[in-house]
Amino acid sequence: MEQRIEFGLKAMGASNFRALCQEYGISTKTGYKWKERFLREGMGGMVERSRRPHHHADQLGDEVVCEIVRLKLAHGSWGPRKIRELYRRRHGIVASESSFKRILERAGLVEKRRRRRAKEAGRLNSGRRAAAPNQVWTVDFKGWWRSHGKRCEPLTVRDEHSRYILELRALENGRSETVRKSFEQLFERQGLPQAIRSDNGAPFASINGLLGLSRLSAWWIALGIDLERGRPAHPQDNGAHERMHLDISREIEAMGRSDQAALDLWRHSFNYERPHDALGLLTPAELYRGSPRKYKGTPEDLEYPNMCTRRVSQHGMIKMDAQPLFLTTALAGWSVGLKPVAPEVLEVWFGRLLLGQVDLTTSSFIRADLRLNKDAKSGGYPPE
Repeated sequence: MEQRIEFGLKAMGASNFRALCQEYGISTKTGYKWKERFLREGMGGMVERSRRPHHHADQLGDEVVCEIVRLKLAHGSWGPRKIRELYRRRHGIVASESSFKRILERAGLVEKRRRRRAKEAGRLNSGRRAAAPNQVWTVDFKGWWRSHGKRCEPLTVRDEHSRYILELRALENGRSETVRKSFEQLFERQGLPQAIRSDNGAPFASINGLLGLSRLSAWWIALGIDLERGRPAHPQDNGAHERMHLDISREIEAMGRSDQAALDLWRHSFNYERPHDALGLLTPAELYRGSPRKYKGTPEDLEYPNMCTRRVSQHGMIKMDAQPLFLTTALAGWSVGLKPVAPEVLEVWFGRLLLGQVDLTTSSFIRADLRLNKDAKSGGYPPE
């Protein structure tokens, strides 16, 4: 201590500070630290200080440790940061995140997460990412499990920006009519999104259909909702939604629950209690707001200003000069718009979606996803 005091006194008038530090066998960085401490605290600041943390996980009371472990057991997939935030909301100021991590590690409740690199999706994908609520909703079916002889394969719908789970519903089946009824109720509650992202499976899409259209996704387009899709066999293209499914597996399926009451309880906890790192530790419910685009029911038909129209038959056909052209059965009963773009060439539109072109010289239909690669990659939608 005496040597430090002596150094501090000499440092006040030293003309060569680096040489002074060398004289005392310390680095320049340490010398400046001692000098600053001497100026701020005087001789008392030269006392050797312990590097031990002021607070340690071992210093937390048994009740605090038990509460931290209890919260982790109730929310198995949450990390130390989320557990600490939930504790803070319930009990006030708490220990550091590192203390929470040490407690959970000692209890064997911390699992290292593997990060997957995001990849670009393929057709009918504009690359959009939601910057506000209701710009993009994501949808899928959680892989089924069986409990007490009952099969559960819930429909999951999520707002991409806020992470808010809009629907977690155990449906009787996955048929298009059943899923559409669930979406009608959801649209009545929350309004319409700008786009819906799904995989290429039924009933959201048809692998072999024109632009992957299904009856359900055709209905979405008729409501003015754009389609966003991932690539076949690439669930990481909808990775955040798949991550939510993993949480469901760990926290509901693993408990052997399959009733709607359990799904509702978990959904409420996810939306209103679980803080998210990407949201600045806000909960989804603190960020999400219903869409201003209100659902007014299914339109009787679509309007195509400055285009002639054709109605699609129940067999997926339209007629051009008495010549039948096959489009897709997914559009049966709907009208499509025909827009001249060149002599003897017409573009075929369904709502905002470009389906392809008709070559009048050969009476043939050229699909957008086979010929117009650039348009197909961007989803076939006109520029905003």
